[in-house]
Amino acid sequence: QLQLVESGGGLVQPGGSLRLSCAASGFFLDYYAIRWFRQAPGKDREGVSCISSSGGSTNYADSVKGRFTISRDNAKNTVYLQMNNLKPEDTAIYYCATYQSSSCLGPYGYWGQGTQVTVSS
Repeated sequence: QLQLVESGGGLVQPGGSLRLSCAASGFFLDYYAIRWFRQAPGKDREGVSCISSSGGSTNYADSVKGRFTISRDNAKNTVYLQMNNLKPEDTAIYYCATYQSSSCLGPYGYWGQGTQVTVSS
């Protein structure tokens, strides 16, 4: 079965950190650029960060720049999102998705089911 599985979400206090993982099964992530999205209740889906297949190119939404870091370990078939200095407004379901290419452009391919991140005291 070809799928992406996110993990690492949870409840954290403001200022805390979490590391999300996006693992592929049934296929190899090497070739694909990966984007993290999030969607909070009542809000539109937001693209958070993207990493190219080689890891040489990344981008971030302004709302997370300087706090979040995207990385990948192709040997582990996994992409990560390190989230530091979390704020209540970061509360959302976080999803990962592959592009159909090695760069952060064009149509998406596979999607994960999401992992909940809640930032609250």
